[in-house]
Amino acid sequence: MMITKKAISRRAVLRGVGAAVALPLLDGMVPALSALRKTAAKPAVRFGAVYVPNGMVMQSFTPATTGAGFEITPILQPLAPYRDRLLVLSGLASTPPPGISGGSHSRAATKFLTAEHPGAWIPDAISMDQIAAQELRKQTPLASLELGLEGANFAGSCDSGGFSCAFSYTISWASGSTPLPMEHNPRAVFERLFGDNDSTDPAARRARREAQRSILDSVSADVARLQRELGAGDRVKVGAYLDAVRDVERRIEIAEAQGEQEVPLLERPRGVPATLAEHAGLMYDLQLLAWQTDRTRVCTFMAGHELSGRTYREIGVPDAHHPLSHHRNVPEALAKLTKINTYHTTLFSSFLEKLAATPDGDGSLLDHAMIMYGAGMSDSNRHAYYDLPIVLAGGGAGQLKGGRHLVYPSRTPLANLHVSLLDKLGVDIDRIGDSTGALPRLAGPVGPADRLTGV
Repeated sequence: MMITKKAISRRAVLRGVGAAVALPLLDGMVPALSALRKTAAKPAVRFGAVYVPNGMVMQSFTPATTGAGFEITPILQPLAPYRDRLLVLSGLASTPPPGISGGSHSRAATKFLTAEHPGAWIPDAISMDQIAAQELRKQTPLASLELGLEGANFAGSCDSGGFSCAFSYTISWASGSTPLPMEHNPRAVFERLFGDNDSTDPAARRARREAQRSILDSVSADVARLQRELGAGDRVKVGAYLDAVRDVERRIEIAEAQGEQEVPLLERPRGVPATLAEHAGLMYDLQLLAWQTDRTRVCTFMAGHELSGRTYREIGVPDAHHPLSHHRNVPEALAKLTKINTYHTTLFSSFLEKLAATPDGDGSLLDHAMIMYGAGMSDSNRHAYYDLPIVLAGGGAGQLKGGRHLVYPSRTPLANLHVSLLDKLGVDIDRIGDSTGALPRLAGPVGPADRLTGV
């Protein structure tokens, strides 16, 4: 660690024409006194939620054994390299209130983070990511990012019971009347992270891009000056980070160029890559940059909205996702649905790989993150709301002990997990929705079986 008389501000940015490129955590940002005491800066804990739609093939997801010796199932196989940073949680449920029926897909997405049911919606409903954002925004320029791979549609109804499409198209709610749309255009996210201009006018944004040519070109003078002030280790970190920013910008430009071409039988918003793998990789990389530079510590991500009819021809599944999810236990349909579920974890695994490779203080971004991955229903054929497929990834800055499969009593409220995660994010809250307490043992061993009772 480089010991300096004056630390670089944690909020230091490189400024150019209409751009503000925040810096990642550098050794030179740790005060000299802390370095002398051989203590690192306290790591910031990041929270992420990754939602996959239309349920899961549970027999290919849930390990049969509990504890540290659980086997890696087919759907979890892509996550095997990060086994020591995974907690597989079984037994959690998003039970609807008495007398409420319908809206199975609306409930799945909405209760994933809010613990409130669309059929019993309340004005002060708020998702737990936004509860966290209200507290953590005191330390970051942006309160949160909401990302997705499909466009938002909040008009009309999209589920049985006449529930608003908003309940199926987002998992983040600032209030009962304020659903937060999942942004699926990488350019819009990039400009939110690195642009100073608050205007959302397309012409203004285009003129700004043409004037500055490139985010990094516009801050080149600041980059050169900064590099002269840094130690060797920090120069390497900054170089790698700026290379990543340049790569993301280049991929966005390629996607936009492709969008300007005439593509028969394919409708695609400008700026969105042609393939799901490219699109997902770009959106995950933007989330990584947001965390790396501490622009925000709260990100939600929807791999697809509920009732999504996306097809997955790139993995040999031409069937629409939602109809396929009503598999009627037909082996062929289950096999295709398992391929989709596994493809989602494959994309997520690539994100974890980059988090693990990104230094952050005395560890990596993966060491300091808590990412809730899963779906709002289990068996999609029955619209089952119990025994949900939930995985926690990351170390939570030492607050999560991975490498285990924890089994809680059947129909333990998913909201209990919300309470526990908020506590680890420094948000003091006793109850959310139908929660009955916090989930025990996320940070430590349970016992030989890792099967809990009385939660």
